[in-house]
Amino acid sequence: MARVGGVAVETIGSGPGVVVVPGNNRRAHHYGRLARALSGAHEVHVIERRGRGESAGRDPAYTVESDADDVLAVLEHTGSRVLFGHSYGGLVALHAGLRQPVDGLIVYEPGVSLDGSFGASWMPEFNRQVEDGRQVAAMTTFLRETRLLPFKARPLLWAISWLMLRGPGSHEAREMMPLTPAELGEIVRLDSDGSRYAAIASRTLLLGGAKSPTYLTGVLPRLAGLLPDADYTILPGLDHNAPDENAPDTIAEQIRRYLVRGERHPRYSSTE
Repeated sequence: MARVGGVAVETIGSGPGVVVVPGNNRRAHHYGRLARALSGAHEVHVIERRGRGESAGRDPAYTVESDADDVLAVLEHTGSRVLFGHSYGGLVALHAGLRQPVDGLIVYEPGVSLDGSFGASWMPEFNRQVEDGRQVAAMTTFLRETRLLPFKARPLLWAISWLMLRGPGSHEAREMMPLTPAELGEIVRLDSDGSRYAAIASRTLLLGGAKSPTYLTGVLPRLAGLLPDADYTILPGLDHNAPDENAPDTIAEQIRRYLVRGERHPRYSSTE
């Protein structure tokens, strides 16, 4: 794993460069299958965001621009002209795109809040639980309020949270939990009508999954209407964790097809 400035970067493959920005509570290795699926045609550089693994710690005065700084440094260092971001990493990628055009900007369910679409009333409770070290309770609150799992019963969510934070291989989740409040806080701080993103000059693809909560996918058509050169696609059968866990091959295919496509597809499409 190489290092670019303050971040470690995992690289695989050869060809035109693609930089991958992981989401909240995700490490670079979670995108290994996505990177391998792209590596036949691309040199893929997966960033280990600050506060994780071998990367430097995160500045207490953190903002999304801190991550965008690192993304721009990796783009320059590798000569890459394509950027992919997942979830909160998608928000980072959009803000990097505001500062520097790329040949292809692709995001999957970016952490963008438009006109209050990301409900934040639960965050004070979550933040207190994290500050008090009650990580299982905090994860239960997070899963309940973000609706990223198809379960609502609190006892079941508590059991899942316990396994995530106390079960085998759970040390990474415990280490990343303190990073989450600031990232969620950035989503809320940046809530707007979305007009800032009209300044993105890159050709952009906005992806989402049909099984994801509507607060994640509902912003995609609005963003597509605001960006000067953007399309969006809702993929049937996929959920929020398609790029890292459940369907990385499908997402890699979407990325490859978009990068080689000679003609723009319609403003809205749904893969059958």
